[in-house]
Amino acid sequence: MTDPGPSRPSNPLDEGFSYRSLLRNYISLTGLALAAVSLANIILLFLIDITAAQPSPYTGILAYMVLPAFLALGLLLTFFGIWRERKRRLAAVPGTPILPRIDLNQPGQRTRLACFLAFVLVFVLLSAVGSYRAYEFTDSTTFCGELCHTVMHPEAVAHDHSAHARVSCVECHVGSGASWYVKSKLSGARQVIKTILGTYPRPIESPVANLRPASQTCEQCHWPRRFWGAQLKVFNHFGSDENNTPRQIRLLIKTGGGDPSMGQSAGIHWHMNIANKIEYKSDAKRQSIAWVRITDMKGNVTEYEANGADASKTASMAQRRMDCVDCHNRPTHVYMPPDRAVDQAMAAGLISPTLPFAKAQSVAVLTAEYKTTDQAVQAITQTIPAFYKEKYPQIAASRAGEIQAMVSQLQHIFKENIFPEMKVDWRTHPDNVGHYYFNGCFRCHDGNHVSKDGKVISKECNSCHTVLSQEEGTLPAGVVNTAMSFKHPIDLGDLGSVNCSDCHNGGVGP
Repeated sequence: MTDPGPSRPSNPLDEGFSYRSLLRNYISLTGLALAAVSLANIILLFLIDITAAQPSPYTGILAYMVLPAFLALGLLLTFFGIWRERKRRLAAVPGTPILPRIDLNQPGQRTRLACFLAFVLVFVLLSAVGSYRAYEFTDSTTFCGELCHTVMHPEAVAHDHSAHARVSCVECHVGSGASWYVKSKLSGARQVIKTILGTYPRPIESPVANLRPASQTCEQCHWPRRFWGAQLKVFNHFGSDENNTPRQIRLLIKTGGGDPSMGQSAGIHWHMNIANKIEYKSDAKRQSIAWVRITDMKGNVTEYEANGADASKTASMAQRRMDCVDCHNRPTHVYMPPDRAVDQAMAAGLISPTLPFAKAQSVAVLTAEYKTTDQAVQAITQTIPAFYKEKYPQIAASRAGEIQAMVSQLQHIFKENIFPEMKVDWRTHPDNVGHYYFNGCFRCHDGNHVSKDGKVISKECNSCHTVLSQEEGTLPAGVVNTAMSFKHPIDLGDLGSVNCSDCHNGGVGP
């Protein structure tokens, strides 16, 4: 009698082809172990992330990006091992159906299907939550500024000490809308590759050409039609002489406004694209402006060209319509010059202005060349005390605490504004607000831009500000002249006995 050979199972899900049996291979078991470990760590890091007061950027990157990838890999390995093992067993039993037979009339299969659908549902829900957290994390300031410590450290430090410290990076660099989000992530992918390969530039260039228009970012919070009028600005300077001779300048900055419906269209904000339209052509960094065209509220057009500008080069330059960031080009990432930082520290009493040559020594030690921040910190620690010990031994002995406070403040100033590792300091990115350390306003207001009919863009100081006072020798106790008292247009006698609201009701007087 002929041997019929080994009998094959009538159903692939019977013993020999059950999924529990198919899992017993090294690939699937490895995948299950990887998935289980990844899932346990994801849950742990997720709990840490939502409960920590200040979560680490590495917690987010591991919990929402790295570990989910390992979880997915583990599941893929598990299913690949099942498929491979099943294929191997099918080859050993000719005639077995390739696809499993599903019969929901069998209780065992219904149970397996219910377990599978429950797993898929839970996995999809967890994936949705994880994907959203990953998206949220990649849009966070922590991700942008702290993940790549060396690369973005200068920008992160400057952001944390700016007026926009509570504004996330993406609100300015990306803004709303899917198209800009996709652009930013594609650009970010290239930056990640450069970071991994160590081919990123030092310093990181300002994305001048790639910034979104200010009307779509800045103006979401800053209302351009708001009229500001004039604002008081006080500048405290200290000389580089032995006495650190103080000098204070008080100005009224003519901020003005550009909306005729809210006030006179004048002052610095006359440049805003409300009543007037300003266009210009410049170099790639927008620091050398060769051509300016102004269209006023009545439609009159005036074009100005810089004397000596090459007409052929000017014609090839891109034309840009002026907006907020042409002046406020460093709204967040500001690296303060040592001169200004030391002046502010001395005015605040953080560095004693009575220490001889405090200003000169401070600026000298901050502007020296250093290869690393640690080298600079060490140099400041040694240089300042050594100077006073050599030149002023009595002061070094009697005022050691003030000298140490000076050292600590200078180290703080250096760490906030100068980053040798990334070749970033106050000279790296010009600040166009004002004209003290960089050309700023003088890019156009240089007296060198002339129209065909002889009009000149003025360099007159009083166009933008009015000097109220200049005092030298001793800093005033306050920022305004307290010697003057208010004089009422009508003689009311003793003003201290009445309140303004006793008469002024906001309408017709009594």
